[in-house]
Amino acid sequence: MSTHALLAFLIFAVTTSITPGPNNILLMSSGVNHGFRATLPHMLGVAAGFAVLLLATGWGLTALFAKMPWIHGVMKWLGVAYFLYLAWRLATAPIITMHVSSLVGRHPPAWRFGDGFAFQFINPKGWLMAAGAFSSYLPTGNPALTTAAALGFALIAMPCFALWVSFGSGLRQFLERGQRRRVFNVAMAGVLLASLAPLLLLPD
Repeated sequence: MSTHALLAFLIFAVTTSITPGPNNILLMSSGVNHGFRATLPHMLGVAAGFAVLLLATGWGLTALFAKMPWIHGVMKWLGVAYFLYLAWRLATAPIITMHVSSLVGRHPPAWRFGDGFAFQFINPKGWLMAAGAFSSYLPTGNPALTTAAALGFALIAMPCFALWVSFGSGLRQFLERGQRRRVFNVAMAGVLLASLAPLLLLPD
């Protein structure tokens, strides 16, 4: 892999990790509703899950889809259903403030590591990013390079994800007043649904 190709891949990794998408929307929302520390397992799960997705893509998962295209269609519609469920949960989540503790037990908990990890395999932006990495920047059939790229992508993505969580966490105090938190959650649910567009445009 040449120096120019490596630099292009690193720019690709930063750009795709920091731009809006389902992961960053959910991470920012978690920062607002749960704070930075409680969102760390979710953030680590996203980074690890995408690294594994990148590994699987480089090691031949796309070839499996080519042989059994119905798997891709099943995953696509499972993803649509899960996105609808996530948007509903986000929009209807109970609203509590940092000063009210009696409702904590009824508030949906922050995502755990496994939740963030598993989400990568139904996230349309994740599939597009993984496919784009190998179609444009990385050669296939090189396990060592694929592994290094996956680990490098995860390391690059972590500070990008942290920025989104920090932004959400920084909004917590502002969103404490009135119905601001409710408006924010409904808006983020709408943005999450809008991010379904790339998934729906993909062929089954």
